[in-house]
Amino acid sequence: MVGEMKRMFLLAWAALFLPALLFAQEKIEAPAWNVGDKWVFTGEGTIEVVNADQNSYALNFSDGIFIYETQGYNTIIFGKPNLNRTHYLDGEKRKKYKMGLSKIFDFPLSTGKQWKYGFSSGALFGPMRGRESFDYAENFTVLGKEEVMVQAGKFKAIKLEYKRITTGSSGWGGGSVGMEIKHHYWYSPDAKYFVKCQYDKDWVQGFKEVFNWELTSFHLKK
Repeated sequence: MVGEMKRMFLLAWAALFLPALLFAQEKIEAPAWNVGDKWVFTGEGTIEVVNADQNSYALNFSDGIFIYETQGYNTIIFGKPNLNRTHYLDGEKRKKYKMGLSKIFDFPLSTGKQWKYGFSSGALFGPMRGRESFDYAENFTVLGKEEVMVQAGKFKAIKLEYKRITTGSSGWGGGSVGMEIKHHYWYSPDAKYFVKCQYDKDWVQGFKEVFNWELTSFHLKK
């Protein structure tokens, strides 16, 4: 009798928790984007797939809305299969992408996955914008999966933590060395893009160009 009760308890536990455990361990593969896929965000920001070939996708970001996400570029090339940023368009010419968030996507994604990237650039914000050079280290960690509610609806998403540390500078920016910012992204396989971003509130207080955003609507071509 005791053995039977124990077996029933284990079966009940497996039925309740095993799907959640498998969901947490599941690898999220890179989405297949199509020309015409479009996402609209708070702040009237839009992202649209404008070209696709065997090796890459070209995404167009609206002017001035996602200044941090675009790193100053309007059209960014994402390489297959991991969707790392490889190039940007300068007019009709492809040029090597060397700015931040190069590996904001690094598919496949799974809970606990970590990766790093380093880059150098001029200041994007504030009085030293474009006149100061900084070295940065970026650290990415997949925290886990959770449901998130945004204006476009409720989504099962994978939560990504982003940390950026200033490791060096030239000119007058030495006081920024060691500064760390942290924010979070929520990626939805159903929406095929991030549905929400929440910045370090202490960091964005002085930069009106940067604000938290979320998905308001999207359209995916078939």
